[in-house]
Amino acid sequence: MEKANEMKALRKMLDKARPHFEEGGRLSSLKSVYDGMETFLFTPNTTSASGSQIHDSMDSKRAMITVVVALLPCLLFGIYNTGYQHWLACGSNTFPFWEIVLYGFLAVLPRIVVAYVVGLGIEFIAAQLRHEEIQEGFLVTGLLIPLICPIETPLWMLAVATAFSVIFVKEVFGGTGYNVFNVALVTRAFLFFAYPAHMSGDRVFVSTQPICGIGGTVPDTFTTATPLGQLATSTVEGGGLDQITNVAGGTVSTWDIFLGLIPGSFGETSTLCICIGAVILLATGMASWKIMLSAVAGGLGMAALAHVCATPLYPISYINPFDQLFLGGFAFAIVYMATDPVTASRTEAGKWIYGFLVGAIAILIRTYNNGYPEGAMLAVLLMNALAPLIDYCVVQSNVARRKKRLKAVAN
Repeated sequence: MEKANEMKALRKMLDKARPHFEEGGRLSSLKSVYDGMETFLFTPNTTSASGSQIHDSMDSKRAMITVVVALLPCLLFGIYNTGYQHWLACGSNTFPFWEIVLYGFLAVLPRIVVAYVVGLGIEFIAAQLRHEEIQEGFLVTGLLIPLICPIETPLWMLAVATAFSVIFVKEVFGGTGYNVFNVALVTRAFLFFAYPAHMSGDRVFVSTQPICGIGGTVPDTFTTATPLGQLATSTVEGGGLDQITNVAGGTVSTWDIFLGLIPGSFGETSTLCICIGAVILLATGMASWKIMLSAVAGGLGMAALAHVCATPLYPISYINPFDQLFLGGFAFAIVYMATDPVTASRTEAGKWIYGFLVGAIAILIRTYNNGYPEGAMLAVLLMNALAPLIDYCVVQSNVARRKKRLKAVAN
């Protein structure tokens, strides 16, 4: 009852403020801001002016919120792992849970805030210039961007890359629903190619300084690479996971990699949490199981082929094909990036082709390019560009088949 009264009071407050944002009001230029807040808090009650339409309460804002919920397991684990990796790097023998969580939270929060402030700020401005409603697609993108970037990425670089992607990948094409490429992945690609020294190396994936008096200072001699980085430079023929060490110099098992207690972009390390997110997306119908399944099949097939043809020239080819699925950003990419309904294939047959090629190309790049031992980002962006072609070929194939069948019936 108390909650209902609070919602009624909030509704009255919004209704009272509405005239100021309508045409002729002193805040009419910010009408899209008001509409965005109102529809975020309450389901719109507008109806179609003509024709027979059936609507439910699942609009695009609530769809985006569902995806955000699916990302929360990765975010929460990433917060913990950020602190945990810092404690390991400092050489600590004790791991106080709440201090680790607080440290991780303080390290991650500024990156999320910067991504949302810059991205949403640009979308607010674009909506005002176009006299349109504020798009809600950045609710997901604003969380994806920090999740796939190294924890030591300078905030100003994150802001520049986010602004570039939102403007040139999204807004110039018309906003949410019109972009050809995944905005978050273009942000990561922009950072990688514009500031390579800050996107790779032995220290960028581990927070090295105390925050608000919490944590310690990592020694200057500290170096560690991500598991894929270590494997790409391995000189041991036939080496597998036994060639990987954690931040403290200890061995890493398949379980450690699956759980995510390894250095990397903090949202991508835990395959377990990614699987939980995948279940949420599939149960709510927010993602295509065909893309996920075919991507796993493509990645596993390419990893198996590389393993059979393993050579010392490409050390990652020695890795067990199943372990390949847990390493790097592969799982995160196929669950949250490849399934983006805007940039992925939309035909049912096209989804199988698209997903399979994403998985296969990701493992292909990672295995046979020692200078860039992670192919998920480039694989998804490449297939974003090819998705319209795949759909076109599928549609034309269906048209040709139906014409042939019609011709046979006519004869």
